Amino acid sequence: MIISQRTATGARRRDVAALAVAVQLAVLTPGVAHATPAPPPAPTLRHFDLHRGPDRSVPLRALDGRLLRIGVDALLGSSGQRRLGRGCGEAAAVPPGARVLCFDKADSETRTWLPQGVTSVSDATAGERLTGGGRPLLVSWHDSGRIKVTFVDPDRGTYRHVLLVHPTMRRGRPTYSDIDIHAGGIAWYGDKLYVADTHDGIREFDMRQIYDLDRSKAGSTGHPDRVGLHGDKYYGHGHRFVMPQTGGWNFTRGWPGPRCEGSGPLRMSWLGVDRTVLRHTLIAGEWCLPKDARGRVVTWPLGALSGPGVVHADWSDTLPGDRVQGGLRTRGHWWFTQGHGTKRGRLLSTIRDRRDWGRVTHRTISHGPEDLSCQRGQHLIWTAAEYARKRAIWSFHDDSCA
Repeated sequence: MIISQRTATGARRRDVAALAVAVQLAVLTPGVAHATPAPPPAPTLRHFDLHRGPDRSVPLRALDGRLLRIGVDALLGSSGQRRLGRGCGEAAAVPPGARVLCFDKADSETRTWLPQGVTSVSDATAGERLTGGGRPLLVSWHDSGRIKVTFVDPDRGTYRHVLLVHPTMRRGRPTYSDIDIHAGGIAWYGDKLYVADTHDGIREFDMRQIYDLDRSKAGSTGHPDRVGLHGDKYYGHGHRFVMPQTGGWNFTRGWPGPRCEGSGPLRMSWLGVDRTVLRHTLIAGEWCLPKDARGRVVTWPLGALSGPGVVHADWSDTLPGDRVQGGLRTRGHWWFTQGHGTKRGRLLSTIRDRRDWGRVTHRTISHGPEDLSCQRGQHLIWTAAEYARKRAIWSFHDDSCA
């Protein structure tokens, strides 16, 4: 090892030499006990402070004057729903005994869109049902430059895609554009849908502000290559429904880097909701390669996201594994999905004590497992298998999800 001598003092050179000797003795001397490497330091909570993003009220109010706005109940009852398929569990290698929901053939086989985030009305409300009685599951998708959310109605065996868009003003007229993010995690709480944005933090949508282009005089479901205002018509890549971003939360200390570094703002990869604690919690974590720093998991009080000002994280630590694609806490139990490329993924489970993770168990599960969501009334934890022709929404039973 060569060490520059230009600016080092004599004391510094002696320190370096002494350290080198100590390292050689520790390695070469038999019978010497070697100290266990210290665990990585706990993440600094202030790195995860969030503040409100830009105000979007001007284009949103203007869009309200041009397009018909509806809520989730009306969306689920609208005509033209897709029918859930069947037979996808075996191809996705879903574990025996799981409950499985399948997309139709086109959505099961497409390689353009990939499912990612999972949440449900159980995350959103204590009663786990909409006003109209529906119990939908939501799945986010991304492709090259667009994102959408699918509202799945298991009771009716149907589902509906909704395009997520960014509202803006252009030459004094309201319009919207595509959102180019991964959408790896989503969380529905109250009337808000939170979507993970790897670089910017959290994007926020309002479930009461979904636009029906088919029933709007200024809307059109044609021209799948168009989005936003073209001439006097609003388009959504052929989708009937679009939902504009209504807000967002950005890190007060800037943006995360291009790879996991173990410090600084979080690379927001996935989201989860814990309603099994007194103060309902939003959970977020990172997807990190084994060669990079170990990913981190962070929690914020969900109630704080409904107000102005800065929202402070209340807990964080490093994750008990790498390549984590989804995470959830229910009654003190932690669950994490772990991707393994073309191989089947794994489910990690553990209980956190006051200082560290407990024993972590590993279970082989489906191909490409993603985000996690707890459906408390049925004790089911849902996830999605993302790969084309190996694609499914599925759940496993656990009493801690209650």
